[in-house]
Parts: sequence; structure tokens; C-alpha cells
Amino acid sequence: MIDLTNRIALVTGASRGIGRAIVEALAKQGASVVAASRGDNAVPTVEAVRASGGRAEALSLDVTDPAAIERAVQEVVAKHGRIDVVVSNAGITRDGLLLRMKRDDWDAVLATNLTATFTLCQAALKPMIKQRGGRFVAISSVVGQSGNAGQANYAASKAGLIGFCKSVAREVASRGITVNVVAPGLIETDMTRALTDDSRGDWASKIPLGRLGSPADVAHAVCFLASDEASYITGHVLAVNGGMYT
Repeated sequence: MIDLTNRIALVTGASRGIGRAIVEALAKQGASVVAASRGDNAVPTVEAVRASGGRAEALSLDVTDPAAIERAVQEVVAKHGRIDVVVSNAGITRDGLLLRMKRDDWDAVLATNLTATFTLCQAALKPMIKQRGGRFVAISSVVGQSGNAGQANYAASKAGLIGFCKSVAREVASRGITVNVVAPGLIETDMTRALTDDSRGDWASKIPLGRLGSPADVAHAVCFLASDEASYITGHVLAVNGGMYT
């Protein structure tokens, strides 16, 4: 049984969808969760956690601001004395065929999805090394493994997360820190709810399990990687995609 009692966790992109589900799941397993998002967007997530008896607090954070990330990690450690679990979930899309893709759309996606993870991981590793322990989990995507037309920037950022985490995992394993990746497939979020019934059916037909995943499916995988049960797993990519890519 997963038990995260007294663990201090920080989750970015925590306002909705997968990020919100991760916050709720970590809190349900006993963790005290700092839910980070732009402005006060994570407040409803925190309120839902507290209403169910969990412990959470909201943090305003722009992940593309390196100084803000550094301050956020320092604030968490100053308040709680440690930081045990960090989940880099914040991400954006700016889809378009490569020949038509604007440089700004490339830069924005790489800055939010990949460079911000570098900054967050670098900041979090400092206290984790002193603690001689910690869990870092990055949320990638099946697109980072398979590629997808019209998403060269997004796929590059998500593939970059995999290479990044595999490399860092080797650097910090001796300090008791694990670094892993969760790669979701097609998940029920605001984006997929905009699909037509025909499009949803077409996508579902490509998934061996026959359905889209839920944010909770991804959150359960994160909880496992954050737990003691996963203490011998690092540099791993855990696919949560219903079998659509293996």
C-alpha cells in the first residue's frame, strides 16, 4: 500500500486535468502538497483537497521564470523543512505543421515544457541532496516517444524530458534520489473533450484497451513513483497509454 504520510510534495501545472489529479492523489496518500500554477488558478484544487480532508496549499508560479522557481523551492523548504517529491507537470501546446510553425511557438513550448523542468529539477536537487533522498517525476507524453504530425515542438519537448531525466537519474542515484518519467497517452482532459464523437471513436479504436485514459490513471502512476515501493526504480519511463504505443 502506498503511504506518503508526512512527505512534502510540489506539483506544477496543478490547476486542472492531470496536474489537479496528481495533487489530489498525492494528498489522498498522506502527502502535504504545494499546488503551483499561474496566479490563483490552483486555489480550487487546494479547496477540493482540503474539503476531502487532505493537506494542500496554493502557490502562484510562472515556470518560465527561473528566479520564481528558485524562490518557490526555497519557500517550500523554509516552511516545511524539506521537499520530498517534485512533479514537473506544467506544459503547453502550440500546434502547427513545421513549415508553418512560428519561431515563437517553438520557443514557448520548449521553454515551458522542457527548460522549466531543467530549472525546477536543478533547484529541487539542492535540498534533496542535503536530505540524501527525494523523488523527481516529469510528465512527458506518448507523443515524445512516437512523434506526431503537427506537433514537432511538443514532441521535441516531451522527448527531451525523457533524455533529460534518464541522464539526471544517473547523476543523483548515489544520493538516494530517483528521477523518473510518466508518459501519458490520450487522456480525458479539456483538450480531448473538445473532440467530436467521431474523432474520439477513431482514437479509441487505436487504443488496445479501447478507451481514453483518465487523469487519475496518470496520478496513480505518479504516486507509485513517489513512494517507497518504487525506491529501486530510476531513469524509467512509465507509459500510461492503454497500449497505444509500446
